[in-house]
Amino acid sequence: MNLSPTAQKFILHWGEMGGRWGVNRTVAQIHALLYLSPHPLNAEDIMETLGVARSNVSNSLHELRSFDLVKVVHVLGDRRDHFEAVHDVWEMFTRIVEHRKKRELDPTLQLLRECAEDAQKDKQLHENSRQRINAMLEFVEVANQWYGSLIGLKRELAIKLMKLGSKIVNLVK
Repeated sequence: MNLSPTAQKFILHWGEMGGRWGVNRTVAQIHALLYLSPHPLNAEDIMETLGVARSNVSNSLHELRSFDLVKVVHVLGDRRDHFEAVHDVWEMFTRIVEHRKKRELDPTLQLLRECAEDAQKDKQLHENSRQRINAMLEFVEVANQWYGSLIGLKRELAIKLMKLGSKIVNLVK
């Protein structure tokens, strides 16, 4: 598969951004390739296009499938698995956020709740530390509630809300 200069630029940048987001560069590049591809690709197509090892492609596809960003599709006349990315940007965004919430925010919230409860009984803990734990818990709970409110909205309403941007701030001042 020959990539245009624009596609190359997009895929390389998506790989760099993946590293900043805590995702392996190859995983992000494969995601970008599948996102841009007009048709499903098999592992060999991905290997040849990106110049990466089969094991790396296999592991990366496994990770992308665990995020529910890529699915296996079958092509008539070809016994190999082909892969296709979610092409709807909003759906892709919500799946990534949901996965990260489960992996990062939920365990942190649980730990903060435990620490806040333990802090009430811990005689050795300084009062400032207790207050800081409670402040952190309150912040993370508000962020979690905000996430729940936003993700529960119909797509059209959530997009309108996001497009309002700073205008919302003016409404609540």
